[in-house]
Order: sequence, then structure tokens, then C-alpha cells
Amino acid sequence: MNKIFSGVGILTMTALLAACGSTQEEVGNSAEAESGSAVSGTLDFYTSQPDADAQALVNAFVEKNPDVKVSTFRSGTEEVVSKIQAENQAGDIQADVLLVADSVTFENFKEEDLLMGYKSPEAEAIDEAFVDPDGAYTGTKVMATGIVVNTNNVKELPDSWTILTDEATKGQAVMPSPLYSGAAAYNLGVMTKQEGMGWELYESLRSNDITITQGNGAVLEGVAMGEQNYGMIVDYLAARAKSEGSPVELVYPKEGVPVITEPVGIMENTDNEEAAKAFVDFILSEEGQKLASELGYTPIREGIDAPEGLKTLDEMAVLEADTGELLKTREDDKAKFGDIFGQ
Repeated sequence: MNKIFSGVGILTMTALLAACGSTQEEVGNSAEAESGSAVSGTLDFYTSQPDADAQALVNAFVEKNPDVKVSTFRSGTEEVVSKIQAENQAGDIQADVLLVADSVTFENFKEEDLLMGYKSPEAEAIDEAFVDPDGAYTGTKVMATGIVVNTNNVKELPDSWTILTDEATKGQAVMPSPLYSGAAAYNLGVMTKQEGMGWELYESLRSNDITITQGNGAVLEGVAMGEQNYGMIVDYLAARAKSEGSPVELVYPKEGVPVITEPVGIMENTDNEEAAKAFVDFILSEEGQKLASELGYTPIREGIDAPEGLKTLDEMAVLEADTGELLKTREDDKAKFGDIFGQ
């Protein structure tokens, strides 16, 4: 069985929350690269990363490859996917490189023959469980979904997902919508397939008046500002906010956590194959992975430490699911979620 854990830099809360919108930016640099870049031209990068993190990644790549101009489109995973699908129907996919939340999204594009097979030499330092055997995509980081708690309002930290369904916390929790967030869509598929969770969990969340918001950034905002006491969130956002002084704490529930790896892949019809490969290589390289750690993510490359406040993969209880099954049920899962929550 193909079991997976994968797939949804800034130092201010304001920039973190700005990640909820859609943006398009171009970055270029005419300075001479220290490494002597051999690639050039334009590159279209589609991603669901927060704006500032995507910008930091692009800036670091362009510094080493000054003859490449990168145009970035970012939004929630589901909107990025919709954009690519619309472009495909029009016969003109603009994206060269794609980096979004989870591997299920990439499996879908792989089935549609929209991804190029590229086995980066940098992937040799990454566990093969996170590398597609055909080279269609490779995980770039480890991101678990846990619970963020407002420590001004909550004095006793929970240790279980049941805090979100407890009658005593009715109306006090918030979660991202799987209709927008790729991480949330992945979580939905995984958690509804777990014994002891299933659809009963989501029905209980609805009965307990959980608030549904667009993405993880909005979850953090609601909890950090005390509008809600608890939130379902990707771990790095909560850990980063705490390190910057926000009154929040991250909890990894004892039942286990869904984990995505925010894969990267190259579109089959890329207009700049060499620059696209160079970009993927950089993301997976030791330098690129150290940058990920500096931005507050747990790197996926072996030998690079996780940032303070985050657990490594071997420290987590991971909720697993079969990739093919997740892909098969994704649209039905989202439709059922919409029926439950009236979305």
C-alpha cells in the first residue's frame, strides 16, 4: 500500500496573515551571481506558500541565478489548482513550477499527464517515502496539523482533538475550509478515514459550532486575537507566531496528526525546463532546506534540524492514509463537507 505523510519567511503577524490573498509578483536581478548561473529566461511559479515565504525562496534562487526572472502566483491550493485547470482547458498552462500543499493534488495532475518526470540529484538526501518514484514531485518540508490555543484565555492545554468537540468549548474553535486550503482538504480525507474519527468528527465539529474560515492564516488571526480559543492549524504558523510573542501554544494531539510535505514539481509543458530544474534543485538543496528552517519549517532533507517549537517526523504520531484512496474520494469528501457545513 502506498502510505504517505505528504501532500497547505516572515517576522511579523501582519505579513503572515496577508498570506490568505492571491498575489502575482515578478522578481529579477541583474547582479552577477557568486555561483555563476547557467540558466536564464523567465519562470512562472505557482504556489500556496505564504507570500513572504514564497518571496524569500524566490529571492534566494534569483540571487544565485540572476538571469532568471521569476513571476509568482500564490493563493490557496484549491484556487491554484483551479487556475491550472482553467489554463489547461484553454490549452495554455502558464505555470512552470508548482509547489502546493499535498501529494494528492500532485497525484491528480500526474494522472492527467501534466507533470514532467524529473529526479533531482538533491532528492537523494530525502527519504524515498516523500519522493514520487517517477519523479513527478518531491516533498519539500514536513508540516503537521495540530491545535493552536490562546494562552490568555486557556490555562490548561488540551492533549486531544476532542477539545474541539467538547460542549464546554462550543463556539470557541475555528478551522480552515478544505474548499480553499489544500492542507485542510488533505486533513479531511485522512481524518475521515481514521477509526475513532471518521465523518462523526466533522459532524461533531459542526454541532459544536466551529467557525469555518478560508485558510490557516485566518485561523491564526482568530486565535491570536482571542476571537476563538482553539484552532486547527498547520504547525509552523503557530510555532512561528509564538516565537514572535503571540499568546498562542501549539499542541500535537495524542491521537495523531495529519502531515503534508508541500511537494514541488515541474509542469510537463514548461517553457523553460532548465530553469525549472534549477529551481527544484535549489529548493531541495542543503541551502534551500536551511532557508526553509530559517523561515520556520521542519526541513524534509536529512541532516538539517527543525526550528525551535516544532517536532520532527519521528517525534510525531502520524495519521496515515493511502494516496490513491485519498485522490479517489477527494471531491466527494469536499462535497460532503460542504453539505455538513452549508458551504
